[in-house]
Amino acid sequence: MGFELRPLGGPIGRELVGLDLERDVPAATAAAVRQAWLDHGMLLVRGPGTSPEAQLRLSRCVGTLEPHVIPKFRHPDNPDLILLTNKDGPSGPVYEHDGVAIHGRIPWHSDGAFVTTPNAGAVLRMVQRTRDGGQTGWLDLAAAYDALDEATKAEIEGLEAVYLFRAGLEEMRFNNPGGRRISPRNDSYPDFPPVAVPLAWAHPETGRRLLALSTLNVDRILGMDRPRSDALIQRLIEHIVQPAFHYIHDWQNGDMVLWDNRTMLHAALGHPVDQIRIVHRTTIKGTQATGRLLDAEEAA
Repeated sequence: MGFELRPLGGPIGRELVGLDLERDVPAATAAAVRQAWLDHGMLLVRGPGTSPEAQLRLSRCVGTLEPHVIPKFRHPDNPDLILLTNKDGPSGPVYEHDGVAIHGRIPWHSDGAFVTTPNAGAVLRMVQRTRDGGQTGWLDLAAAYDALDEATKAEIEGLEAVYLFRAGLEEMRFNNPGGRRISPRNDSYPDFPPVAVPLAWAHPETGRRLLALSTLNVDRILGMDRPRSDALIQRLIEHIVQPAFHYIHDWQNGDMVLWDNRTMLHAALGHPVDQIRIVHRTTIKGTQATGRLLDAEEAA
């Protein structure tokens, strides 16, 4: 294969060791990387090959790249890269948690959950880590679905969750980490209409059933009254956030993580705003619509 896979020491994911990213990846090796990505949902790459070019080569093993849906996050030198940093000031909201100003905290979510066709995956590369905080977590939705009891699987089959774009933690209805916002609001984001997404669906390539629940974006269960909807969502969230389904990564400079956005949720734990963090990211274009736009009656 041109590489080997090793356990990460947690319940999910694998470390990919020995892949040469200093030159173009042979087609057969790229196909093996892609299969490992589908099989395990999340792959960690350390060591040699930590340049932007290496990141692009790894990303292209699994699919076609696409620019970020929000232009301000695109890297100024390469639209296929996304620059995530607070080097020139916070790039997102800042919240005070336990007396510390925290930047970049984003609870468990699926990228693009608020659009009809989310991306298929992504690669993060740590350029400059912070001394404190800054960890990222991944959560396996296939494993979470498999662990549901049969009654719950039957209960959620055919149900759709309504997802909304969230510009800040204060807009979350569930799994909100709290904190006091100390940065000004920024309402210059595009307008994203609400979408409905099945709670349970089959991965378009592996066929595995997934419990699709982006805690950042979920608002309600379509066609269900608020008390019942809220109770079901809360019960499902309590299920998926169990440690048995997630892995938290403590970054080193040069680490890269490739994940399947359809199989995995991820979460950024945030870091002190006075410490500089620089991350480059690539996004793998999605080809499978998982959601649909609500009609006027459903959106009311």
